[in-house]
Amino acid sequence: MTLADPAQLVDVDALIGAYYDHRPDPDVPEQRVTFGTSGHRGTSRASTFTESHVLAIAEAVCRYRAQQGIDGPLFLGRDTHALSEPAARTVVEVLTAHGVDVVVDDRDGYTPTPAISHAILTHNRAGEGGTADGIVVTPSHNPPEDGGIKYNPPHGGPADTTVTGSIEREANALLEEGLRGVLRPPPGQTAQPRRRDYVSAYVADLPAVIDLDAIASSGLRMGVDPLGGASVAYWQAIAERYGLNLTVTNDTIDPTFRFVPLDWDGKIRMDCSSPHAMAGLTAIAGEFDVAFANDPDADRHGIVTPTAGLMNPNHHLAACIAYLFGGHRDWPPLTAVGKTLVSSAIIDRVGADRDRRVVEVPVGFKWFVDGLLDGSLGFGGEESAGASFLRRDGGPWSTDKDGLIPCLLAAEMTATTGTDPGQLYDELAGRLGRPAYRRTDVAATPAQKKVLAALSAEQVTGTELAGEPIHEVLTKAPGNDAPIGGVKVVAPNAWFAARPSGTEDVYKIYAESFLGEDHLARVIAEAEELVAGALGRGDADA
Repeated sequence: MTLADPAQLVDVDALIGAYYDHRPDPDVPEQRVTFGTSGHRGTSRASTFTESHVLAIAEAVCRYRAQQGIDGPLFLGRDTHALSEPAARTVVEVLTAHGVDVVVDDRDGYTPTPAISHAILTHNRAGEGGTADGIVVTPSHNPPEDGGIKYNPPHGGPADTTVTGSIEREANALLEEGLRGVLRPPPGQTAQPRRRDYVSAYVADLPAVIDLDAIASSGLRMGVDPLGGASVAYWQAIAERYGLNLTVTNDTIDPTFRFVPLDWDGKIRMDCSSPHAMAGLTAIAGEFDVAFANDPDADRHGIVTPTAGLMNPNHHLAACIAYLFGGHRDWPPLTAVGKTLVSSAIIDRVGADRDRRVVEVPVGFKWFVDGLLDGSLGFGGEESAGASFLRRDGGPWSTDKDGLIPCLLAAEMTATTGTDPGQLYDELAGRLGRPAYRRTDVAATPAQKKVLAALSAEQVTGTELAGEPIHEVLTKAPGNDAPIGGVKVVAPNAWFAARPSGTEDVYKIYAESFLGEDHLARVIAEAEELVAGALGRGDADA
């Protein structure tokens, strides 16, 4: 475990100064507003996340709300990154100038993503006071110098590309026009948002989704590391309200995140699925029956058990699905399991073992929103440690990733079965197969990335993958027929998917084999050959 040298820590004052002082150049592509899978992200020092960006995005959201007739409160959350506080103030200024009922934490505290999704759904289910939506100011687990902002429409989950595309275009037009037309309060007038006790509202409702009585009565020893994020106050409130034997191992809030160990590349990254960032918690795992962590906006989870150490996110997803659909929730027989196409195939095998349909969708939690909202999906999870699931009565809990409830579910399954998630996964793998899984990056030019994103199945001409016949070549997700922006090749005991990166000159290969690490290495090597051949044919066709 290596902590950053003080000289490596972000200069918070300089970062915030640049937020106000730097002006992005809309003629530079990197400095424009760009909504990826989780909103717009960047850093003020590079003029990629500044007050100008946030003014333009907030104004664009107001215009989108007006076009859509969204007339209720907007629930505003923020995490503990240094740029999140000034950016949240900017959002409040613009929205209140438009007369929007902006709702912030009543103690000026931090509000994580799941609390915002929960607030939106709770308000809209009540059917009073107009239709609500939300904004969360966060770059998720990105390094301390980054800032980010994402929009959640009235369905409570991540906005789809139609919505984000509209906001992105409007925001960039505003940047090009020098922010003319952006409303702000008159000089000398301070924006006054409405205040809400987000912590109590979320924590009080948790028994609807988790059996907290079982956890409390078991006396289970739990540890949680919020990694300096927005969930600190929530975990403290959960432990106190429900009498849990839960220790918050580090309650420090510091925008430099100096206490988070350096990641594999020497950067501080609050990634609760990284063995580097999680080294502090894994070092004391023996003190607890189960331990867990969240990233700064608490939409991701990391699980540590005495038997397995830090669990691979895919392994915990499989354990959660086996537990929820193994008699511990009384959901209708047709309630399905949602997975992204780059998540482990052990999930498909667990689904079949539990006699549940598995719905495979493209990368991005937005694809689970409708199913979680109407109850047709009991669980939605992605390989990057994001998940949510239904209330115990089958109603929607959140339609965005909720990092707290998978942690609490790990405690519930340990308390009710005497088997922790690591042990449950080990039993599943012993019966259903033990996969080896890896993600790698391969260099690619922008032109090659464009070809990869538009590949057709016919352009992949191979018939075997690492000695097995290829059963399927997918360019659309089988669960909803949506384009995957790449290709997935499936054999009986192995598969790979290749997708272009949205931010780097690489494409990503996700690969898995149930025949061991050596076979996985063959799969990855042949995946590169198959993709290279397809890219060459794509270039020729172009």
